[in-house]
Amino acid sequence: MRTMVLGALLAIALVANANAAIKEEPVTYSDGETTLKGFVVYDDAVQGKRPGIVMVHEWWGITPHTHNEAKKFAQQGYTAFIADMFGDAKTADNPKDAGALSGSVMKNEPVMEKRFNAAKDQLAKQASVDPTRIGAVGYCFGGAVVLNMARAGAPLAAVAGFHASLGLNTPAPAPGTVKAKVLILNGADDPFVKREQYEALKKDFDAAKVDYRIIEYPGAVHAFTNPEATELGKKFNLPLKYDAKADQESKAEAAKFFATNLQK
Repeated sequence: MRTMVLGALLAIALVANANAAIKEEPVTYSDGETTLKGFVVYDDAVQGKRPGIVMVHEWWGITPHTHNEAKKFAQQGYTAFIADMFGDAKTADNPKDAGALSGSVMKNEPVMEKRFNAAKDQLAKQASVDPTRIGAVGYCFGGAVVLNMARAGAPLAAVAGFHASLGLNTPAPAPGTVKAKVLILNGADDPFVKREQYEALKKDFDAAKVDYRIIEYPGAVHAFTNPEATELGKKFNLPLKYDAKADQESKAEAAKFFATNLQK
């Protein structure tokens, strides 16, 4: 029994030490006159510079789900920077306000680009980051943001969108414009993403000779990686639902994708 107890205590200590190595620090920066409040997340037990990933939140703003995803990337050996796309770390607790906040960015391409680039610049200057190896990841609204930035030719090595909205408002890219490899991980039954949007994206990316891949998970709807999604879906009568299988499989795909394109 004593051996079992000591073993359990050792396991707890090891987990505690692993968690203690992940640091999350607030970063106040700006887009012109707009104050932005993001977070840099990294494993301080890792020595030297490592790849960086710009993380763009859902339409709710920066939530516990965003922080948890950033920590997972830090555990994989990246420095993550949680971008504040709304300014002053604004969040929404209902679809009306969330739609207004996300619309203020999606309907104004210069604002979207400046705020994304401001976050990317903050990430690149972090002491733990190799600025030549930067990617981006986004969720729902954030997925649309990072896909738009890839289409616009942002200097990114890899871009992944989870349950990404495909309301893309940047011009169709010319051949050679898109520098990033692109991975889209969506629910096959997500009613927010229309078939014609997939076809338009494929047409643009094929014409521009983009290296991209789309994976759709059967049965999964919008926000399937967010454990809070099911409750939010019920509360607001929206097709939002957490899907543990799709979450696990898509995260494994993203891990391979970023390792291939960002890790040396």
